[in-house]
Amino acid sequence: MDIKQLIAPERVICLSEISSKKRILEQLAKLLGTGAIGYDPAEIFNRLIERERLGSTGLGHGVALPHGRMGSEQKTIGAFIKLDRPIDFDSPDGQPADLLFALLVPEHHTDEHLQILASLAGMFSDPGFCNSIRQCGSDEELFRHLSTWTSASKAS
Repeated sequence: MDIKQLIAPERVICLSEISSKKRILEQLAKLLGTGAIGYDPAEIFNRLIERERLGSTGLGHGVALPHGRMGSEQKTIGAFIKLDRPIDFDSPDGQPADLLFALLVPEHHTDEHLQILASLAGMFSDPGFCNSIRQCGSDEELFRHLSTWTSASKAS
């Protein structure tokens, strides 16, 4: 998986002023909307909320992978937010989340959806990687770091 195919610099940000799961999902929907031409961030937000109602997308260890499906979107897109202060995300381990990678996936891409989620879960299960992401101080540094992981993982 090449993360640069999912994210763009304008959809990777560091935030400090988010204090709830609803607000972070709204922010992620706005970011995803910048790459999903023809989709309203409110519609994306509704899809993210619908998925959360099925069960939390919090993985644990401070990581969450909110995702939703949209009808006719041609390709999967992602957005990433690193929070300065973690928020409760109903994760199985009870730890609040500060690393959130959101996906917007076409309705008919079920296999791709599962493969991407598995790759992301693998990436974020690496404590060293997560700790180094937590040290990033700017949006640009965060994007570069995510991109570096992708390049390194493709070589292995």
